[in-house]
Amino acid sequence: MNFDRKQYKKRIVIKVGTNVMVNRDNRIVGPILKKLVDQIARLYEEDIITVLISSGSVIAGKEVLDENTIEDPTTRRQVYSAVGQPRMMRHYYSIFHDYGMRCAQVLATKRDFDEGKHRDNMINCYEGLLSQGIVPIANEDDAVSLSMSMFTDNDELASLVAELIHADMLILLTDTDGLYDGHPDDDDSSVIKSVSTDQDVEKYIQSSDKKEGEGRGGMDSKLKVAKATAAKNIPTYIANGKIDDNIIDIVHGKNVGTRIYHDE
Repeated sequence: MNFDRKQYKKRIVIKVGTNVMVNRDNRIVGPILKKLVDQIARLYEEDIITVLISSGSVIAGKEVLDENTIEDPTTRRQVYSAVGQPRMMRHYYSIFHDYGMRCAQVLATKRDFDEGKHRDNMINCYEGLLSQGIVPIANEDDAVSLSMSMFTDNDELASLVAELIHADMLILLTDTDGLYDGHPDDDDSSVIKSVSTDQDVEKYIQSSDKKEGEGRGGMDSKLKVAKATAAKNIPTYIANGKIDDNIIDIVHGKNVGTRIYHDE
């Protein structure tokens, strides 16, 4: 299907994880979402359009259903997500509206990216929204996803979307400044500024335990996804989503976070 597509200078995909948007009590922090949208709006004024991959539906659902009596963890997560997803979109819709912009919800399962009609339909959806200057906000459809059709996490979804729309870059926002050469809390550790797809840096990654409602992905997932995306000639960045203007700085070429690139 052909669209009267606006020729933007760049298309970028930004993934924001749950750990970026919550406080120490695991509650959604509105000002953080506003700072995120503010940067997207400023880039739009530069003719750069964004696709936002946003986690947070499960945490947003838990804020409403503090006393969930469902014992099965899968069903409990489905309920949290079904309740929380419209809450997340209400947040985003309101903030984008304040900036005079429009956004849209795109929920997907892994099956939607399979070659054939599902993928073609997904392409039409994104291209149609982007052609109208509408910011797609994507998330996994946790409420109905079967285990065999679930993404590893939203980092994987972000990578697939970046490939789907031929993005110029992918930015994975987390709550650390990037990939460290040791534990992030150690004074002797520092951020690795640049990583090639064939460089062995996995040994530096520290494992961590996740609580219910927190994102499924960790730094190991981000690095794996970043390398796979960069190998498709889409430069990928891992950066701290809680630092002001980090997205703007990355797009403008400043040395922020960890850049993963393909060395041909």
